[in-house]
Amino acid sequence: MLQNKKILIGITGSIAAYKIIGLVRMLTKQGAEVKVIMTPSATKFVSPLVLETLSKNVVLQNLSSASTWANHVELGRWADVFLIAPLSANTLAKMANGICENLLLAVYFSATCPVAVAPAMDEDMWKHPSTKRNLKLLEQDGVAVMPVGYGELASGLVGEGRLAEPENIINFLVAHFFRGHLLQHKKVLVTAGPTYEPIDPVRFVGNHSSGKMGFAIAEACFLQGADVVLVAGPSSEKLNYDEIKRINITTANEMLEQCKTEAPTADIIIMNAAVADFTPVQQATQKIKKEKSESEWQLTLVKTTDILALLGHSKLPHQYVMGFALETENELKNSLEKLNAKKIDSIVLNSLNNAHAGFGFDTNQVTIISKNGNQEVVPLKSKTEVAKEIVVFISKEINA
Repeated sequence: MLQNKKILIGITGSIAAYKIIGLVRMLTKQGAEVKVIMTPSATKFVSPLVLETLSKNVVLQNLSSASTWANHVELGRWADVFLIAPLSANTLAKMANGICENLLLAVYFSATCPVAVAPAMDEDMWKHPSTKRNLKLLEQDGVAVMPVGYGELASGLVGEGRLAEPENIINFLVAHFFRGHLLQHKKVLVTAGPTYEPIDPVRFVGNHSSGKMGFAIAEACFLQGADVVLVAGPSSEKLNYDEIKRINITTANEMLEQCKTEAPTADIIIMNAAVADFTPVQQATQKIKKEKSESEWQLTLVKTTDILALLGHSKLPHQYVMGFALETENELKNSLEKLNAKKIDSIVLNSLNNAHAGFGFDTNQVTIISKNGNQEVVPLKSKTEVAKEIVVFISKEINA
């Protein structure tokens, strides 16, 4: 998402300035062009030479030198976004109150590109009423303010005020300024992960789904402009974007109820979750003990509601529903039968016979099949890349 993007970074006087070294490296590795401006006090915390080496651009510090003038107007027009990180309480106050006394501030006041700030200061400074007031003024002026982190501070205290980590800064920039448009103005419902059907307080019927594929799809939809709701079963996966609404569930019935709530307002429904087909008829309220006299124990199961079929048969004219099929034999035949029986628009075939694909892996290999006859084979790739292919496929389908 950052390939060929022009990012101007302004560094102010804060001990957290050292983190910008890693940020610049990460941005350039992702294909962004980076230029850096530093306030005079910032140079006491991090070396301009290091930043010049990593960005491959001269670090600017002054409005003018003996023979040159830094064109602050041109800088603010060159960038796709102007990021001020770390933003000190001192520079924050000057930005909020129109004080222009160095190159960084001159660029800010003349910038025509979007501006984002990542504050960093001690907790007492962060919580001071004047800081909160100044941040509100910046937000009123259209500046995007990143959340601060919680942890150990330069003072030795533990609390709020830490500069956001470089990866979180990048995610913030992407989410606010560099999303695509394939699914813009669409609401997408995604399900992910397994369901756990309780036998007693310590045991359950479940499967090996990690949720990796569903989480990747949710993020791929978001990065193409969609408003995303993710209904997730038990999973250790985490989302990179706070703007995605995550609803955690445990059982198939809980997933059913959340889908019934969210589906009516969705434009696109992607049912990736590995929902249990059966659940115990009864759940014991206490742990079931193993009796010495018993050589076997029977568990009675009952079918769960087929959520995909329910949504497929009740889908509205404008809705697009995609399902997933994990198969071990007769893969294509079984997938086509599932596609037709559930009245959905497309299905993604996973085969457990493919190496490094399916549950638990970071890679996947799928075949996407449309009810219209369109078919696309996606070779073994990271699940992030497979998710992108799925989003492109859906976009072509809904715009055909």
